Amino acid sequence: MSETDLPYLIVGPIVRRVTAENLVLWSVTTQPPQGQLVIERADQTRQNVDVETTAASVQVGDRAWIVLLSIALNTPLKHGERLTYDWLQHQQTVLPSHLSYQPKSRPSLIFHQQLGSVLHGSCRKPHAPGDDALVGVDRLVEEAETTGAERPSMLIMTGDQVYADDVAGPMLRAIHDVCALLKLWPESWSGASINNSVELHQSSASYYRRESLLPKQDSTLYRRFFAGGHKPIFTSVYAKNHLISLSEVVAMYCLVWSSRLWPLVNLEEPAGLTAEEQQRYQHERTQLASFQSALPAVERAMAHLPVYMMFDDHDVTDDWNLSRAWEEAAYGHPFSRRIIGNALVGYALCQGWGNDPKAITPLINAHIRPCITPDPDDCAVHDGMIDATLHWSQWSYSVPSSPPVVVLDTRTQRWRSEKSAHKPSGLMDWEALTETQQLLLGHAAVLMVSPAPIFGVKVIEVVQRVFTWLGLALMVDAENWMAHRGAAQVMLNIFQHARTPKSFTVLSGDVHYSFVYDVRIRHSKSSPKITQVTASGLKNAFPEPLIGRFDRLNHFLYGRGSPLNLLTKRRRMRIRPRHPSSGKRYELHNQHALGVVKLNEQGEPTYIGLYHPDQSQTVFVSTIDD
Repeated sequence: MSETDLPYLIVGPIVRRVTAENLVLWSVTTQPPQGQLVIERADQTRQNVDVETTAASVQVGDRAWIVLLSIALNTPLKHGERLTYDWLQHQQTVLPSHLSYQPKSRPSLIFHQQLGSVLHGSCRKPHAPGDDALVGVDRLVEEAETTGAERPSMLIMTGDQVYADDVAGPMLRAIHDVCALLKLWPESWSGASINNSVELHQSSASYYRRESLLPKQDSTLYRRFFAGGHKPIFTSVYAKNHLISLSEVVAMYCLVWSSRLWPLVNLEEPAGLTAEEQQRYQHERTQLASFQSALPAVERAMAHLPVYMMFDDHDVTDDWNLSRAWEEAAYGHPFSRRIIGNALVGYALCQGWGNDPKAITPLINAHIRPCITPDPDDCAVHDGMIDATLHWSQWSYSVPSSPPVVVLDTRTQRWRSEKSAHKPSGLMDWEALTETQQLLLGHAAVLMVSPAPIFGVKVIEVVQRVFTWLGLALMVDAENWMAHRGAAQVMLNIFQHARTPKSFTVLSGDVHYSFVYDVRIRHSKSSPKITQVTASGLKNAFPEPLIGRFDRLNHFLYGRGSPLNLLTKRRRMRIRPRHPSSGKRYELHNQHALGVVKLNEQGEPTYIGLYHPDQSQTVFVSTIDD
């Protein structure tokens, strides 16, 4: 396919950070950024932005530029104000027509200084069985446009926006076609039997057999890095197509957020598959079909409201930084270090940059843009980029809304166990938790995003603790806030501090099921109202009937009045589950869903529910005595 056959705009624009003074859009183009972005305000005033001089971009291929437009608005936005935007070249729009809600001809967004309805979700695996709940964002925005109801304030994606470690065969085939279409630049690495991305794509081990390429320096490295402690259902089998190169990671982002490249890729089986692999390939191709068909709606939604993101493990790899032993094994070999680093560079370019451009731009300018080059043999330069990105510590961020949104990095600043290298690390270290507390001071309410629930299902945490004691923490993903005494105590102390907010709404994902807990401090007349809201996943689910068994056990062992609650680290807290209106279980809900939280003027939740792909809804009903 010639360069002229490709559309100029292949991904986006995705609306990212929006404040009263600033608008941030993210996209991927097939030519250098050019043209004009035209912003029209409610009073008909226009702001014409020269894209070439305003945009920041990183070229990642002969036909691929990752583009960030951070636009200082001429006058500050007011709460509830609407604006529309268009991207013009030679007086013609480059925006696909399906990005607009008819009869409108351009995308629009409404600024919410005071948060009303907040949408959230995590764990969107393209080839998971079932429909993509992210289409619910589109339906809710369209409903607001049609009825005049208030549009959702923002979408917060709380982790696992991509699955770099769990890739379907047809998705990998599409990724390789996108690499070729966009001429994404190859790279070389050391420490593997195949040492560059060109040979990787041509290798007979490229599909379903990548475990044969993994480093063998340490006999436990494969088990720790890819097999998750003998966990074949969830890790080692799925890691057979683990993304390796930066070009593969970038192509993956293009395919999960845009429908525009899918018609151009070939999804026929690659040569050399066994009969079993062929059967699996066709099954995954069927599962991907529903994901692909939903993409236009997802694109349209993400062009109409701010989208904030935070990584979790699958954005990089399963069990990422779970323990000190895992880190020593994974970062101690140049090939596994490269794989992890490429995924994190991809996150920086495709997710982190738009969350808070001022914070991430120094990393982009100093260490990423200069190091992504068409020279595949410049291995040392690429390794330098990886080292700088792995050492970067500014991934957490906040949004100056009312209430403010504080998003926690629970992956890269871990509190490592001093007693045993194999014990789970704390999700944040003391310094990171102290910085978080400073962000909270002086606010009456806060919307906090922790990818892993701060208050999780106790019986599952107990199971994880038992496996940790047996030396099998990786086998059950034993990473939760209560797994590390230091991190748990500091976080619980933050909630009890006299100067921190009186209302916390904690949004989480990660676990592949949904639940809501109301939390209060025992024997305190001035306890903050803490609401743990977990919605997971958008396109993933916990194995049945195991989740039902956990739900029943948790209800009977750790229900209201159980003396076992006094043996937990959170014994100073009174935790009451909200019951899902479906009535199928005591507190856990296991279905693809988009989380919906509605806040009042004080920043406290008045409605917590789930919006399912079939447009049905589940409401969590409170039972706490205030």
